[in-house]
Amino acid sequence: MNWITKIIKAGEKIKTALHKRATREEISKSDWTSCCKGPILKKDLEKNLWVCPDCYKHHRIKPKQRFNILFGKNNYEILKTPIPNDDPLNWTDSKSYKERLKNARKKTGLDCGMMVAYGNINNIKVTVVASDFDFLGASMASAEGEAFLYGIQHAIENQTSFICVSAGGGMRMMESLISLSQMTRTTLAINELKNKNLPYLVLITDPTAGGITASYAMLGDIHIAEPGSLIAFAGKRVIQGTVKEELPENFQTSEYVQKTGFVDLIVERKDLAEKIGTLLSILLKKNSAISTEENETSEDNQSLTKAAS
Repeated sequence: MNWITKIIKAGEKIKTALHKRATREEISKSDWTSCCKGPILKKDLEKNLWVCPDCYKHHRIKPKQRFNILFGKNNYEILKTPIPNDDPLNWTDSKSYKERLKNARKKTGLDCGMMVAYGNINNIKVTVVASDFDFLGASMASAEGEAFLYGIQHAIENQTSFICVSAGGGMRMMESLISLSQMTRTTLAINELKNKNLPYLVLITDPTAGGITASYAMLGDIHIAEPGSLIAFAGKRVIQGTVKEELPENFQTSEYVQKTGFVDLIVERKDLAEKIGTLLSILLKKNSAISTEENETSEDNQSLTKAAS
């Protein structure tokens, strides 16, 4: 091998090293992330509640980070939710579903894609369920359905308001109709909560799409969204290909969806706890008045029944 060949081969190795893309795992373990102006230290972003100080992009955060913002750091109780049997359909594509679940649990430290917590916001007892997008895209399956129903049941038994922090791309294909049935189950559970005159608030975060948007994410008494969140059912390209028209640039963002009436408020992350506390105070006062009227009506009906007999 002559010296020219050696130089060429060395150059090829350097070129390969420079163009090698970092893996997702390497990126997640890095001290840096990227935003509008390029790399930014994660610790600096964390100080600002994971919101970019320049473009105000609200980066995706984990359930515990969400609970720290709403309740105060570690000022809440994590509830252990039921976990049904894994892989009820023995699903396999390029990987087995069991292997995908194993990897997701290792990556997130969670048993499923939802976490339920119990604490106080503005001295009001609240049960909150939040999704982790790192767990198979926060898709909805039987375990997530059980977590949601467990949270609703806890709220009913303890007479608390219930807040859903929505995220995810929809129902999980690896569980087919079992996954799709969670749309019905969560809807029925929410109806039970509302029958008890307990507030149900939805905080829509980026991204919320598919069957999640078509069920529990759009059934709240009030819908709050973070700025710039993707809120959709079908994807933008699918819709554009169907209607054969150019769609607005901000189509399916929380700002656009608010204009169409599906979102009530857009609230920055730093203001969420205060705003939610105020809303719950108003809703609980209103519901208390409704319950009093219902009790008085019931007592009046009982008196009339006795008089008639």
